[in-house]
Amino acid sequence: MISQSLEIDVAGSPMPAYLARPDDPAPRPAVIVLQEIFGVNTEVKRITDLVAGAGYVGLAINYYHRTHPYLNEPYTPEGLQTGFKAAGAVTKATLRADVAAAVDWLNSQDFVEFNHIATWGFCFGGTTAFVTATLPGLSAAVAFYGGNIAVPLPGGEPAPIGDAAEIRAPLLLVFGGKDDYITADHIEQIRAALTAAHKHFEIQVYPDQGHAFFRDSGAQLDPSNRADATTPRDVADAWDRVQAFLGEHLR
Repeated sequence: MISQSLEIDVAGSPMPAYLARPDDPAPRPAVIVLQEIFGVNTEVKRITDLVAGAGYVGLAINYYHRTHPYLNEPYTPEGLQTGFKAAGAVTKATLRADVAAAVDWLNSQDFVEFNHIATWGFCFGGTTAFVTATLPGLSAAVAFYGGNIAVPLPGGEPAPIGDAAEIRAPLLLVFGGKDDYITADHIEQIRAALTAAHKHFEIQVYPDQGHAFFRDSGAQLDPSNRADATTPRDVADAWDRVQAFLGEHLR
């Protein structure tokens, strides 16, 4: 696997990014990984490496680059507070500009299959995947526990489900049934909005899981662990679903 840090220009602002891809230079589909609220940290890079290991080009972008270009917060209450402050400075327009710039950059690379690009976001990144699924040039979008899809963004903009009619890409939305941030009512609001807008989507809820259940999932993806506990089984199933969804829409 080849990995590197780089920057992508977004209207004059350098957006830090982390790239991971297979050694083989043959063109491959790409997946834009959208960070948790804590920034592009070791976990986000692990997910990007996971994507590359599955045969895709992975690109994690820092959509906080205008105000917090190298945010990398710990999973603590203080880190969460800093992350929310950074998230409060972004808008739907800046998120779409950042993902559009990432799409354009990927499409300019010889090792990427042109316009075979998806997103995969976590936490606020899951919200970002939903917001940016309105963009042309995306073949699919995956949102894991997007906490601001059915409620206003941290900066105060209206809930993204109000933009359901503008969604272009097929969606895979994954939630935990015990999520303290996303209620069953929120999930049903999302389902109803996408159904009313006649969009192509799948919703998967894991009843026994809370928020961020896929985090630190490396050992849990080991097939030998799948029968040992509910969380490893659900994590492995979620990864299988992501691979099947990407295979359907990117291959």
